Amino acid sequence: MTIIVTMHRAKTELSNLIHQAVVGEEVVIIRGGRPITRLVSIRQERVAGSAQGKVRIGDDFDEPLSKD
Repeated sequence: MTIIVTMHRAKTELSNLIHQAVVGEEVVIIRGGRPITRLVSIRQERVAGSAQGKVRIGDDFDEPLSKD
């Protein structure tokens, strides 16, 4: 989910917006109705197995590539 806030609101609610970014929300700050920046967490925790079922490796993965 993306949270869109004005510059004024971002100034007054910065701590809350940072918390939202840390828990995975994307925060977009707008000025004059236009997006100017995005606040996202730089620390992303990895969860083992989170890509399970999303990645498929073909049966021919380790076969030699053709020369054409």
